[in-house]
Amino acid sequence: MTTPATPSTKTPAGDDRNLVAVDPLTAVSFEDKFHLFWKKNQNAVYAVCGLVLLGIVGKEGWEYMARQKELDVEKAYAAATTPEQLKAFAAANASHSLGGVAQLRMADDAYKAGKSAEAVAGYDAAAAALSEGPLVARAQLGRALAKIQAGKSSEGVGELKKLADDANQLKAIRSESAYHLTSLSVDGGNAADAQKYVDQLMQIDATSQWTQRAMSLRASMPSTPAPAAAEAPKKDAPSSGVQVKIPGK
Repeated sequence: MTTPATPSTKTPAGDDRNLVAVDPLTAVSFEDKFHLFWKKNQNAVYAVCGLVLLGIVGKEGWEYMARQKELDVEKAYAAATTPEQLKAFAAANASHSLGGVAQLRMADDAYKAGKSAEAVAGYDAAAAALSEGPLVARAQLGRALAKIQAGKSSEGVGELKKLADDANQLKAIRSESAYHLTSLSVDGGNAADAQKYVDQLMQIDATSQWTQRAMSLRASMPSTPAPAAAEAPKKDAPSSGVQVKIPGK
């Protein structure tokens, strides 16, 4: 019995992928093009992916460390319960906002104790550390009052006026500044200036507690006196006019 010949495997018509090597000139399909790209650039792709992954890990690590540092600063601030601890905290965190808050607290304490120069320096340090926000204006207000306390009235009053006149400033800061100006005017017996600052307070915020307090201070002063009437000439005083002598008299 004759063994039939093993049929040869025929390549389907039109399928010449096994006959022609795929290269950039012969690649037609997306699969072939992708295969060539990957073969040529796989190392670079792996390197880029590695760099991206390292960047993500590094960013997350940095943010975690920043959060931990912030928590540590907040814990240290909360633990500073004595003047000495607060001073040490402020020195160690001079560029942090909480360091500015600590400076502000110490400056307030110095002002209350009558230590004007120390208070002015503390308010300056607080404003520098806080850099922006409502607490900066609070430090500026404190500095103005500390300067007045130190005898530098013209400087302090000028800074209070600047705060009171600043339309971009918070109403609370403007109102308190105008109130202190009213108080200074009352202490100096200047009813006209006191009334001027009360009027300004009414424009800033008529319902503010500072406005009500300023109005009470102004009410404690007498009204501006009216110009005095000219006195009538005394009977025995000679007339200042031309005297006419009547004949026979």
